[in-house]
Parts: sequence; structure tokens; C-alpha cells
Amino acid sequence: MSASDLTPPEAVRRTERSGPPPSHDRRAEVGAAAGHIHSVVSLLRELDFGETPPAAAYRAGGEQHDAAV
Repeated sequence: MSASDLTPPEAVRRTERSGPPPSHDRRAEVGAAAGHIHSVVSLLRELDFGETPPAAAYRAGGEQHDAAV
């Protein structure tokens, strides 16, 4: 599902499945916030990191600096 497919009512419906439903006066805010979070996560999933190792594999100070051009 793309970010544009997640409407505020659909976001509220999903939040109701995962826990106590939001109060009626907060449904619009919950829907808007959930839609925004979904769009950000969707964008992050599209990033291509290629051969970048995970941060846990990086050791500061272990680089070999070569000034040769």
C-alpha cells in the first residue's frame, strides 16, 4: 500500500485494530499522524543503500588514509 492509498479513515481503522480506539474528537488527528508516519516510512523503504554496511560494522579510526593522487 502506498502512502497515498492510506486515507485518514483507513489509518483510524488500523489503529482501532492495534489497541483502544481513539476518542471521536481525536480521530482526525490520529488519521493525519498515522498517514504522515506511513508516508515517511514508505520513503525510507525506497532508499538504496547498496553495499553500505550496517552501522554496527563501522569502527571509527580504522580507516586507511592514502594521500597519493
